[in-house]
Amino acid sequence: MHIQIIGVGKLKEKYLVQGIAEYSKRLTPYIKFQITEVNDEKAPDTLSDAEVKIVKDKEGERILAQIKPDAHVVVLTLDGKLWSSEEMAAEIDRLGTYGSSHVVFVIGGSHGIGDEVLKRAQQRLCFGRMTLPHQLMRLVLVEQVYRAVKINRGEPYHK
Repeated sequence: MHIQIIGVGKLKEKYLVQGIAEYSKRLTPYIKFQITEVNDEKAPDTLSDAEVKIVKDKEGERILAQIKPDAHVVVLTLDGKLWSSEEMAAEIDRLGTYGSSHVVFVIGGSHGIGDEVLKRAQQRLCFGRMTLPHQLMRLVLVEQVYRAVKINRGEPYHK
């Protein structure tokens, strides 16, 4: 199983980098795991709707360039489906067994995800109605991937 997370922007916060590194290290005995960062589009704080679309489209091009044709793509978006940890584990297990053994989770930038990336995705996932910073979402997602792997292996997870 190969799980890849594609995120927009470079993580700068030390605590997020350290947390992601810890969960990545924990995952390596079980699966091939990869985090890919793509550059965010530099833009002023205040943008028109048309300018936001341009930013999302440019970031989307960078995201799509990192996705292999056979990958199963899951985008994180507020209009996605809510999964419990057990449902996420079951979906990863199902994909690994019957679908694609390469699953890509996409976390957009601060303005969201472009239309072409949404079209490429087979699934949309939502972690709740609250908005979280996209950088923090990476850590939360990596932890949930680790939890899903442990659930699928029937192993205890240190809480």
